[in-house]
Amino acid sequence: MSADHDDLRRLLGGYLLGGLDDTDTDRLDAHLLHCDECRAELDRLAPVPELLRSLENAPPVAVAAGTRPSPARIESLLGRMRAERTRDRRRTLGRRLAAVAAAVLLVAGAVGFIVSRDQDETPVPPPIAAAPSQPLITAVFEPSDGSGLAGQAVLTGKTWGVSIDLQVSKLSGAGPFVCRVSNADGQVEQAAIWGPTPSGNAKVTGASSIQLRNVSAVAVADTEGHVLGTAHLN
Repeated sequence: MSADHDDLRRLLGGYLLGGLDDTDTDRLDAHLLHCDECRAELDRLAPVPELLRSLENAPPVAVAAGTRPSPARIESLLGRMRAERTRDRRRTLGRRLAAVAAAVLLVAGAVGFIVSRDQDETPVPPPIAAAPSQPLITAVFEPSDGSGLAGQAVLTGKTWGVSIDLQVSKLSGAGPFVCRVSNADGQVEQAAIWGPTPSGNAKVTGASSIQLRNVSAVAVADTEGHVLGTAHLN
């Protein structure tokens, strides 16, 4: 604290009791506008004149009529000091609230960034590999002597054997008709059986346990066992 501050602070009592001349009064007024410590001290000492007047047998305080600050002036000054302190507290509170709001926004932004980053970095499951296509062979029927059978057999390899899709026309003779699958070793399996159709055309799906690579021929025969046509693979 400066020496001037200490000197002015010692004048507070005389200021309240009206014992200062105009020069010191103006100096102290100007100082109080900027000194929180002296304003607080003046606020604390404000009741002193009233207490002195209330003391029994207290000698009257003799001061010049024009130098003692009026109660209205003291109250006005104290009111200004209280208002300034209120504004200071509000400004401080406002700064604190602004800092808290900024911190909240910062945290919210960080959380949003983390959530967003977590969502962006969610591992994408690898694509499911497509099942390998099954081997497929198309064989054309050759009609037997005296038969007009035409068409084809589409053979699809399976783990359990072979699937056979027949598309034939000009079926002759009495049904039912039979599809037989054979291999090079002479093994023969019945793959399908179906009845006659008015048009002589048929689409039939059958199956055999012989593996596709081992199938040598597919034949269609009538109910009496006469082969109407054969599709050769090997």
